[in-house]
Amino acid sequence: MENDRDNHMIEGEIADYLLTDDGILISYSKSILRTVENISANVKLVKEITNHKKVPLLIYLKNSPVPDKETRKFSTEQLPQIYTAMAMVSKPGLAQLIMKILFKFQIPPIPMKSFTDDEKAREWLTKFL
Repeated sequence: MENDRDNHMIEGEIADYLLTDDGILISYSKSILRTVENISANVKLVKEITNHKKVPLLIYLKNSPVPDKETRKFSTEQLPQIYTAMAMVSKPGLAQLIMKILFKFQIPPIPMKSFTDDEKAREWLTKFL
């Protein structure tokens, strides 16, 4: 992130964010239970950060409690409203587990891919700028 010096970290309840100079939103996930309320607040925050423009998301995942069915459904519905694609960076297995939980009966609403290498994740996301 050598060119992102003018940008600053924006703190949120479920994640902290940094918008890179090339237009990729980086999310540092927090280990808290997601609810419809905090997902709603997070969607509002992301829209403020991106000026209501859909952007690719690079998310550094952390283990967190499994949200209820209503929250998972709501979260899935919100993704295409704010993101063009999502690259998930985590230890092996964590992203696959999250995808299984969120998208048990349907395909993801936006392109998603899991990585253990953040440089490869950023490279993949540049296709969605």
